Amino acid sequence: MGMKKIFSIKPDTPAESSDKGVSFKKFDKSEKPTGNIELTDEIVYDALKTVYDPEIPVSIVDLGLIYDVAISSGNNVNLKMTLTTPGCGMGAMIAGQAEDAIKDAGANNVLVEVVWDPPWNPDMMSDEAKEKLGI
Repeated sequence: MGMKKIFSIKPDTPAESSDKGVSFKKFDKSEKPTGNIELTDEIVYDALKTVYDPEIPVSIVDLGLIYDVAISSGNNVNLKMTLTTPGCGMGAMIAGQAEDAIKDAGANNVLVEVVWDPPWNPDMMSDEAKEKLGI
């Protein structure tokens, strides 16, 4: 995260106008939510519900890919998750998005461990995910 720059190009203006050309505005986005948020499992899971498997239009929570969330003092989070297949080419990206989502929720440090035991299977999906995918 960091700074966002927004620019606009002004339409043709009369030559005597002092307001012409391109203007830039800087907006600083804070790295963490304001205040000292005490992370809970619910906050972490809500953040993870925004992370989707790019090949399946369902969140990683509803897919049943999240095995364990451990929150320690100082808002440090250890996440154990899996992928739908060991050969998933998007695994690193999904794990990175999960880490970013948890940090955006207020975590200071996040450790994402991709594990394979127990192996994932479609029975681990939520009822909503099964319905959405027609299973």
